[in-house]
Amino acid sequence: MEHNHDHDHDGHSHGGHHHHVDPNGNGRAFAIAIALNVAFVAIEFTYGFIANSTALMADAGHNLSDVLGLILAWGAVILGRKAPNGRYTYGLRSTSILAALANAMLLMVASGAIAWEGIQRFAHPPVVAGLTVTLVAAMGIIVNGLSAWLFMKGSKGDLNIRGAYLHMAADAAVSLGVVITGIIMIYTGWYWLDPVTSLCIVIVIVIGTWSLLRESVQLALSAVPAHIDVSAVDSFLRQCAGVTDIHDLHIWGMSTTESALTVHLVIPAGYPGDIFMDNIVQELKQRFSVQHSTLQVEQGTTDHACALH
Repeated sequence: MEHNHDHDHDGHSHGGHHHHVDPNGNGRAFAIAIALNVAFVAIEFTYGFIANSTALMADAGHNLSDVLGLILAWGAVILGRKAPNGRYTYGLRSTSILAALANAMLLMVASGAIAWEGIQRFAHPPVVAGLTVTLVAAMGIIVNGLSAWLFMKGSKGDLNIRGAYLHMAADAAVSLGVVITGIIMIYTGWYWLDPVTSLCIVIVIVIGTWSLLRESVQLALSAVPAHIDVSAVDSFLRQCAGVTDIHDLHIWGMSTTESALTVHLVIPAGYPGDIFMDNIVQELKQRFSVQHSTLQVEQGTTDHACALH
């Protein structure tokens, strides 16, 4: 739903923004993926313990953190739909940033625990039931592959859903690695491959999680979202008719999918009219994916320095 832009008497323009709905039925995809993965985690950890396989238990730990990540992402989607109120004037959109940050930290902690167990097993590699490892990990390929497929449709337009899709697809690849390890152990008895595989899984998780952690921390600190070029936005605003200068340009992420902008435009001729302001807001939305813009007009008759500089 599109809100009309409202303009107050001292020349401020408040750009509208879209309220995102859930047209692709992502709620159902989350519910099915979470149910499948919870069941699989229980099976994988149990059989990993029985088969004495750190690789299986590592993968179970990874899948458990994915389940929690899916729950966080789903919760953020639901909270993000809550309408703004007197206390939360932007609504609860930024819960998706907190969910991404919590998810990344969770994965890092899980990785440390898996790595510690794997390193301890290097000294005395225990006998591992290779056939059990292979069969359970093969089930993981099916569960994670199906989960990834559920998110494929929604992943095209939503960063949050794309993250869930990529996570599940990567899990299917990790399970494939465990299957190959299990087959090799059956025929060679190289049980040291089990802790090696668990450490490889840790490396894959850490590499994949690092960018998620970095970007979520940046968004939590109100950094400019990675997909927005500040200098291009600055140039566009300066080239608008009648604008002689701009200052106090701030751009930040309201959520993992929506961005906001505030800026002061110096227009000596005075307020240029609602249509002019609406056009700038629309251009910012279409060209730079800034969903919520607030533009303040000044004539430049006094010195306005940014208080943050």
